[in-house]
Amino acid sequence: MVMGKGASAKALGLIQFFLLWLSIFPAAMSPCKIMKCNSEFLAATSGTQPPAAEDAPEFCTALRAYALCTHHTARTCRGDLFYHSAVHGIDDLMTQHNCSKDGPTSQPRLPPLSRGDSQERSDSPESCHYERSFHKHSLRPNYTHCGLFGDPHLRTFSDSFQTCKIQGAWPLIDNNYLNVQVTNTPVLPGSLATATTKLTIIFKSFQECVDQKVYQAEMDELPAAFADGSKNGGDKHGANSLKITEKVSGQHIEIQAKYIGTTIVVRQVGRYLTFAVRMPEEVVKPVEDGDNQGLYLCLRGCPFNQQLDFHAFPSTPKATENRPHRKGSNPSSSPEVFTYESATAKCKEKLPVEDLYFQSCVFDLLTTGDVNFTLAAYYAFEDVKMLHSNKDKLHLFERTRDLESGGMATSELSMALFLSLLAFLCLNQSPSLFL
Repeated sequence: MVMGKGASAKALGLIQFFLLWLSIFPAAMSPCKIMKCNSEFLAATSGTQPPAAEDAPEFCTALRAYALCTHHTARTCRGDLFYHSAVHGIDDLMTQHNCSKDGPTSQPRLPPLSRGDSQERSDSPESCHYERSFHKHSLRPNYTHCGLFGDPHLRTFSDSFQTCKIQGAWPLIDNNYLNVQVTNTPVLPGSLATATTKLTIIFKSFQECVDQKVYQAEMDELPAAFADGSKNGGDKHGANSLKITEKVSGQHIEIQAKYIGTTIVVRQVGRYLTFAVRMPEEVVKPVEDGDNQGLYLCLRGCPFNQQLDFHAFPSTPKATENRPHRKGSNPSSSPEVFTYESATAKCKEKLPVEDLYFQSCVFDLLTTGDVNFTLAAYYAFEDVKMLHSNKDKLHLFERTRDLESGGMATSELSMALFLSLLAFLCLNQSPSLFL
């Protein structure tokens, strides 16, 4: 059934009213991410009436972006009432305004990879600067962070913190724009403790901005250039949107990939490498990928059978006395023997807050005896302070059951309020407004 113009105006207004109401009670969406889709569509259409003919293409673009966003979150929203209401509302509005399901969307806001529908954009300086490519009325990008350091400890894009026993080569990031792979080897013969000894980053060729570039770092070799000797993105006009900067020779480099809004920090601390990245959510999880997300570590975390519970590690004074020593090492470079108390005191020197970075430091000293792991945890936290966009999430602590159950109670209350509001609106609106 196709609605008339008056019903169309009421439908759009009703959808916007629902989205505004949902923004007041975000807990009802957990763990479903429909709230992000709703808020972006509301921002794109706020204050508008049903579009006139000349505005319809722009409105259809916003609707297609909304539809792609809901598709992206479908897997975690199958039982969510708000999600299904949004999907039906999108279909109805696309029918009313003759919107094609194929066509440009407002997301991702990166310049299109293959289509020639925006040649003017691709030739402009803004096309190779992610933040500048945002429309002046758009929301600013949401940035995420991932880090790998120490024994190794992984902080994922969703702020999950894990200790892993991954050995060999593993994908850290793998999306449309870059690929990062790490290789981890045992710290000591016969030990489950591993650390990163090799890192490979592939920046894929991107439009008129950069050529494909490969960066490789290995233990005791942290170059300040790409594998081909260059320090930028190549010969294209936007080459300087990809740059390597050496902060400390042989110890600390930073890579800026402005065309995808990404910053990467690589360090060598002691014998091993650390990795940290700041990346927009749209680059981490491109809308067009839908549910076909890779199983790379920064997104999904380590497989369950590769995770270690460092809280279960014995904290007895003899914890490191029987640890195997590195073959061929001379006495002056041999690992120290730490008790739980001495490891705690050592980590306190650099990490005064007893969060998960502090706890990982203690764990690494007990399992390896290598004091450089104290610095690895310290610099990993320093990178978080620089790269993480949410300053309230710098320190990570374990959640308690009380906090989780409290969140459930809030979600249930918000759902009850929504159902009451829905019933009220159904009694006071024309039945043709609902599917």
